[in-house]
Amino acid sequence: MTDLIPAPRDVVAGSGEVRLTAHSRLYADAATEGVGHWLRTVLREATGLPLREGRELGDAGGDGIGLQLDTDLGPEEYRLVSDQNGVLVEGGSAAGAFWGAQTLRQLLGPDAYRRAPLDRHRTWAVPHVTIADAPRFPWRGLMLDVARHFTPKEGVLRCLDLMAAHKLNVFHFHLTDDQGWRLEIRRHPLLTEIGSWRARTKTGHGTSPLWEEKPHGGHYTQDDIREIVAYAAERHITVVPEIDVPGHSQAAIAAYPELGNTDVIDTTALSVRDTWGVNPNVLAPTDNTLRFYEGVFEEVLELFPSEFVHVGGDECPKGQWRRSATAQARIRELGLADEDELQSWFIGHFDDWLSARGRRLIGWDEILEGGLARGAAVSSWRGYAGGVAAARAGHDVVMCPEQQVYLDHRQSPGPDEPVPIGWVRTLEDVYRFEPVPPELSPEEARHVLGTQANVWTEVMEDQARVDYQTFPRLAAFAEVAWSDLPAPAARDFTGFERRMTAHYRRLDALGVAYRPPSGPLPWQRRPGVPGRPLDGPPPHR
Repeated sequence: MTDLIPAPRDVVAGSGEVRLTAHSRLYADAATEGVGHWLRTVLREATGLPLREGRELGDAGGDGIGLQLDTDLGPEEYRLVSDQNGVLVEGGSAAGAFWGAQTLRQLLGPDAYRRAPLDRHRTWAVPHVTIADAPRFPWRGLMLDVARHFTPKEGVLRCLDLMAAHKLNVFHFHLTDDQGWRLEIRRHPLLTEIGSWRARTKTGHGTSPLWEEKPHGGHYTQDDIREIVAYAAERHITVVPEIDVPGHSQAAIAAYPELGNTDVIDTTALSVRDTWGVNPNVLAPTDNTLRFYEGVFEEVLELFPSEFVHVGGDECPKGQWRRSATAQARIRELGLADEDELQSWFIGHFDDWLSARGRRLIGWDEILEGGLARGAAVSSWRGYAGGVAAARAGHDVVMCPEQQVYLDHRQSPGPDEPVPIGWVRTLEDVYRFEPVPPELSPEEARHVLGTQANVWTEVMEDQARVDYQTFPRLAAFAEVAWSDLPAPAARDFTGFERRMTAHYRRLDALGVAYRPPSGPLPWQRRPGVPGRPLDGPPPHR
């Protein structure tokens, strides 16, 4: 009962248990019908119990499960009561009821996460308990980079299930980059015909001499995206798409060379990039480029109903613009001071364009340079400073500093850590991450929508590598994002480790290839593949 992750706000233990049987029923009111369908499906798979549909709440009985709304609760708040009357989960919305159902699944034990029952004669019981719970932040995110290494649709659906199990509710879908364009755009078919495949791939960090000499790629059809978005919505997860502009765009330029700075380089010679790092080949600031991407975003808006659309905006070197007569003419025409303001104008154009269609732009903190677009929100990745500056200027912020929650960074200084990238970020380091900078006033801190962990896949070539880098640290991050924890130094990491003992068994049942507490297993190591480790503690700000 005390091994729940993320930790609930308030738990009062009882003295008995509710035993589920072949006669148990599951009742869901009209507002929680979708949650009931999900819960019945996963519990039938794991337990083999029929969990027939109850016609009314009392129909659930002393050995049944009830789901309903309580409008006195907050939108994602829930209350779970297990007593002699059965199990009742009440949510302030269907989302709140869903998070309560996730807690119920944890209370049933690790085998409740399996796809088939191990023993049809075992007893399934929920301890008598009263739990009152609500999230700290409305934005509890995970970013998955599918551009560097492609994740097939089934892997994305699995990722959403794992997010839901940890009460994370925003999936930031990094769909385009120099190394691949992953989204079907019907009016621009070459984006996937050419831009979704590269001829070979760098193995390890960008300075590595190693290559995988075979094509890599893949993309999602628009029907795939509709399925992903619908699957996420059933789990009360919002999918925020990212289409990167004006940097990180070589895959698009390889497909449509006129998008690049044609008066500076021969863009027809560019192919989808096969190595990593910051890339000098960026979009040209022309009307043609704006119209092209407006067409892209029109299709994106049809597929993704999210309030926010991410436009990247990071790591856009200005060298080509400085040498481009076209770019310099645009600067003079607009009365801009320099290339930073040109990028700000580029981002501002799409801020206005999205706002006119009822959406909001969000971008990496480089969009602060040259002036922040009026309605834009910021993903603060280069530490806390961008988020602090944006919040103080009245803009909403998602805190995702690379020094703290970039899960591609190594988990140990040990020599067996596979392809070591960045600073050491242990499970405890992530657990002690604090998303709200202490220098913000209470009014400024209200602009912190929440926090997000980012999974960049340059050195993660398959699902097993993504699992290894993401887990178990995502469990610690989920508790930071959901639970009302004390200050970082006062957090009970020993107690969290104890609860993780049970959580590892849940991850085992889910088939997650996490990093064991004792270090990588032999087949998780990558000897001889060079990384880019950074020594010492990371800068805090």
